[in-house]
This record gives sequence, C-alpha cells and structure tokens, in this order.
Amino acid sequence: MNIGFIGAGHMGGAMIEGLLKAEAVAPNHLYVKGGSSGTAEKLQRKLGFQLADDYAAFQECKVVFIATGANIVLSILKELSPFLGKDCLVISVAAGHTVAQAQEALGSEKYVVHAIPNTPVSVNEGMIGVVYGSNLPEAEKETAKELLESLGKVTEVPEHLLATVGTVAGCSPAFVDIFMEALGDAGVMEGLPRALAYEIVEQMVLGSARLAIETGKHPGELKDGVTSPGGSTIKGVAALEKNGFRYALIDAVKQANS
Repeated sequence: MNIGFIGAGHMGGAMIEGLLKAEAVAPNHLYVKGGSSGTAEKLQRKLGFQLADDYAAFQECKVVFIATGANIVLSILKELSPFLGKDCLVISVAAGHTVAQAQEALGSEKYVVHAIPNTPVSVNEGMIGVVYGSNLPEAEKETAKELLESLGKVTEVPEHLLATVGTVAGCSPAFVDIFMEALGDAGVMEGLPRALAYEIVEQMVLGSARLAIETGKHPGELKDGVTSPGGSTIKGVAALEKNGFRYALIDAVKQANS
C-alpha cells in the first residue's frame, strides 16, 4: 500500500519516523512532499522514503496524511483533491478545521479522518485523538485505525473535544520536559552528576506512567502509595501545593487551549 505525506515538519516528521519504525509502510511505498524549509529532504536522507515533487505523486496512494499548518490545510486539500483516487483515505493531522470542512474541500468521493497526535508518535508511544468522517466505510476505518495504532494509543472522541485532547496530549510533552529538566536541576543541586540526574528522572517518569497504565489506579491512589505519614514525600507534596503546582498545570492547559 502506497502512503503519502504532505508536510514533514515536527509532527509530520515524527509520524513518518514512527510509521517506518513500526514497519507499517516500507520506505519505497512512502511518498513525502515537504515545503520550502528543506526538512523533507533532510529527513529523506536519514530514512530513505520517496520524495514527491508535486501532487501527482499521490495518485496511486491509498492513504494520504496532511501534516501542514492549520492556516493552509483547507486550501491544500482543495488543490490536492483532483490528484487523488475517488476512494482515497485522507487523514488530516492539522488543527483548525472540522471533518465537514475537510470533506467539502476534498469532495464527497474522498474519505476523511481527522486525527490529532503528539510527538511521541516518533517512538510509537503517541496519544492520538481521532474523529472519523460520517461516510467512512468500515474497511477504511480499520485501515486508519491500524496505521494510527502503529504510532501509539488511539481514542475516538466527539469532534467538539478533539482540540482539547490535542492540547492535553500535544502540548503536555513540553510541560513534562520542563518538569524533567527541573527535577534534573534539583538532583544536580543536591550533588548528582547531570547525566545521572536526567537518567534517573527519565526512568522515573517512564516507570510512573507504566505503573498507572498497567494498574489502572487513580493517580491520587498511586500518590498516596508513596506518601508515608510524616515522610519525605509528603513534605515534598506540600511544597508543590504551596507553590501552586496543580494550578500551574491546569492554567497551562487552559491557556494553551484558548
């Protein structure tokens, strides 16, 4: 199956890496058209997929991903539509549009999926919210699910919640990165070598997430399991509360989602 990509920036590039790593598509069956920045060409030298000079390269593609900026996605869909087969599945991972708007831009004979992933898709640990077009046959829906699930966890959501899912999943890696960096700094301040501090923090975050996923326990219950009466952890939790840790995260998501 031939797969196309329009856009090879941060998100497009992450998805391309994840799909190839998962062997969901072979490099010689993946066609990528980038913009003027040269990121597609740079990534192609690393990963070996096929570079597309124009939209005609996507004529034989069963699936085409759209990973462009929100401000140009609908105009690109209109330009692209004449070059696609009538049963082509188009998966937009761009923000700023509805499924209905994408369907109108492409025409009724194309199939539309709107998905919002995050950058951990590059290591096949992404979190992806998805909305399927109303005219999508079951076979095309399964194709979309299989491709997206090769990149991480996929959850179907009502369309009015897709942007919020994208904010929580898509912006939060940056928040977690800042959290990890700060914990690393704290470890260094207390005497740990920098590389060791980061190694400890990274494994702690990975392990904590895995524990939550595999046990299904409420985050508060997991926190309570670490905080013994009068112990060091509860003192640290109290310091986080004193400095507005919870509110800072809630406000960060609110501001990012506005």
